Amino acid sequence: MINELWINLPVSDIDRSKAFFKAIGFSLHPSHAESSEMVGLVIGVRKTMVMLFPDSTFKSFANHEITDAQTTTEVLISFDVEKREDVDELALKVVDAGGRTFGGPAEREGIYGLGFIDPDGHRWNAIHINSR
Repeated sequence: MINELWINLPVSDIDRSKAFFKAIGFSLHPSHAESSEMVGLVIGVRKTMVMLFPDSTFKSFANHEITDAQTTTEVLISFDVEKREDVDELALKVVDAGGRTFGGPAEREGIYGLGFIDPDGHRWNAIHINSR
């Protein structure tokens, strides 16, 4: 029986990643907050974990080459937010924290969203579904 889901991502600078995600409003898992080998991002009311690992650590347990997220996309991590204004706020925070936006904030097919890129090139998608 599956209990939980963790999404694992390689990062080139764990401290820079911690600072970025804290600045845009993500919570860090307390057991990893001071670690230089990993950090857990706790996302949403269901507390999904996205784990960030230094490239060398990630590569050692993946037993595979790491995709260059600056030039290719392997995954788009999406999450929803409560209000349209949350999307707008996040867009400003991402840029202020050193990330980039690639789409939005904009409305598309009843969904208001923002595509953004973290400092390591991983793509994220924050959405608000208007029917909620």
